Amino acid sequence: MISGFATPEGTKKFSEKHGLAANFRLVHGLTLSNVGMGTYLGNPDAATDTLVADAIKKSIMAGINVIDTAINYRAQKAERSVGRALSELIQQGSIKRDQIFVSTKNGYITNDADIKEDFWAYVQREYTKPGIIGPDDISSGYHCMKVSYLEDQLNRSLKNLGLECVDLMYLHNAVEGQIQDMSKEEFVKNLKQVFEMYEQKRRDGKIKFYGMATWECFRVGEDNPQYLSLSETVNIAKQIGGDDHGFRFIQLPYNMYYDQAFMAKNQKIDDIQVSVLDAAQKLGIGIFTSVPLMQGRLLAPGTIPEFGQLKPSLRCLQFIRSTPGVLAPLVGQKDPSHVQENLEILKVPPMSHDEFIGLVRKLVPSY
Repeated sequence: MISGFATPEGTKKFSEKHGLAANFRLVHGLTLSNVGMGTYLGNPDAATDTLVADAIKKSIMAGINVIDTAINYRAQKAERSVGRALSELIQQGSIKRDQIFVSTKNGYITNDADIKEDFWAYVQREYTKPGIIGPDDISSGYHCMKVSYLEDQLNRSLKNLGLECVDLMYLHNAVEGQIQDMSKEEFVKNLKQVFEMYEQKRRDGKIKFYGMATWECFRVGEDNPQYLSLSETVNIAKQIGGDDHGFRFIQLPYNMYYDQAFMAKNQKIDDIQVSVLDAAQKLGIGIFTSVPLMQGRLLAPGTIPEFGQLKPSLRCLQFIRSTPGVLAPLVGQKDPSHVQENLEILKVPPMSHDEFIGLVRKLVPSY
């Protein structure tokens, strides 16, 4: 198991080694690249393991120090690919653990692709029979917020990653996976229990920060059953962990098509309606964004506007990482040619605020 975690000193040293200072953000004392690598898609096989591990190593050596995964991605094999890549780079002396920010996610019910067993047989043997979960703890969305399950999953994630401590643990699509089966009041009660467990794991040295990786809840309107107030969620963390609480990051979809995080004023701060990006900045919450390329659908000719003399994939990343309030888009990449193309974004700085607003006004004249 690799000890340590991302530190201010280590991440700053990493950024200085890779030159272009404009391609890093300072958040909660850490210097993090404004593009991160995601590990969502791919077959759960050895060939994909190698592609993912190689892509991670190439991304880190090019200047990316944000790596995102989840225990259910490729049925635990994505985490193992991340662990393999980090271990190899550290053993080579190419990086140190304190230079890399690693996030993972728990909450969905998952099997293990390395164990050839029926999905529900695995769940029963690993979780139900030992009493980790009961028959009523799995939602219709294949999700579980029971603390004993999330503790079990954290321990498995650390083992998969080969790490003693993960920098960021997300509760994965909790509202989206649970709210169809319970009231909002019951959900909030369960969320408090999860945050209490996360704060204990911080004290135990197993996680540094925690957050929520989401799809809908921070982007939809207040009348939507999946809506969640970011300020109220932060207040829950403060009630449990005080001002030094660990709830410091969220993840949500954002790109030129899914623009609600920037355009929709659905969050309330001091009785003023603001976007979730604005709310997060005021509340000290860092935002990482998912689906920057819409799994390739935004790359079709004519889908997104021309600007900056950039290729379509680079335009997507440039737009997102230049948006005020965004720390980094998380781009899933494993094909060597895609990795090489996406990493070209690190050779140019993000747009200035004025350039970004000017582009938005071209796209949305009423903005």
